[in-house]
Amino acid sequence: MTKHYLTMKAVQEKLHGRSRTSIYNDCLKGRIPQPIKLGGRLYWEESALDAALSTQVSEGGQAND
Repeated sequence: MTKHYLTMKAVQEKLHGRSRTSIYNDCLKGRIPQPIKLGGRLYWEESALDAALSTQVSEGGQAND
């Protein structure tokens, strides 16, 4: 299975325009996974991000705090 990695821009699009600051705050609060650094850039593993978002939805969590 091939892993897909998302850039910050792709994560923002996936989260409907969420700001960079809000995304980093979500990482710090454990709402979404921490990014990994590849070649000097940060990326999020798409499947891990999707799993975290699914958990938020099923638990009724609010990612817009």
